[in-house]
Amino acid sequence: MRFFQLLFFFFTISISAQTQFEKAEKLFDQGNYGKAKIIFESLAVKNPNDLKSVEFLGDIESYYKNWDDALVIYNRLKTSKPSEADYFYKYGGALGMKAKESNKFKALSMIDDVEESFVKAIKLNTKHIGARWALIELYLQLPAIVGGSEKKAQKYASELLRISEVDGYLSKGHIAEYFKRYGEAEKNYKKAVQIGGSKTTYQKLADLYKNKMNQPEKAKATLEEFTEKRKT
Repeated sequence: MRFFQLLFFFFTISISAQTQFEKAEKLFDQGNYGKAKIIFESLAVKNPNDLKSVEFLGDIESYYKNWDDALVIYNRLKTSKPSEADYFYKYGGALGMKAKESNKFKALSMIDDVEESFVKAIKLNTKHIGARWALIELYLQLPAIVGGSEKKAQKYASELLRISEVDGYLSKGHIAEYFKRYGEAEKNYKKAVQIGGSKTTYQKLADLYKNKMNQPEKAKATLEEFTEKRKT
């Protein structure tokens, strides 16, 4: 009888923790990060091995742009589970944002670690889309003297094209837009629209027309096309 009482006790605790986690996750999805953080912190204290709650805490710190706190959390995660690609991806992202907000000399000292984190994420998950997007942006933003390169950016855009055609064409369009090759960007965004047809693809094409090509009527028509498509 005592065995079943203990079993019931632990089962009740497990259900309670799960319910609290679901509540916190719902609050997070609603953008109520302050209340979500309180619950996730409580869950992480009760169970230090609850890496999912810890990860949410890192995401919350990232939302508030508390990069140092986020880095401590993501570093803990990638140390605890070095086989998880997303932990390296999020660590690299937080470090990259910290570098962006730092002075140039300090930022330069972080670049290698940022790059290595994204590359590691791809090694752990060969189909990781986010890490490839991050590397593309990194190589576009960096000066050539410290590793910036369109060739490197195009390499990861081509990899994206093999993994996800929509992301591939969007990334190639983004690179072309960055270098003010607007006709080339338009062609790639149109291909993304044709294949994906999502709000994101239409918005990228419309923004290009409006903000870079000075064609507001085309931008308007593009968004109207998406609106009509949603009705069907």
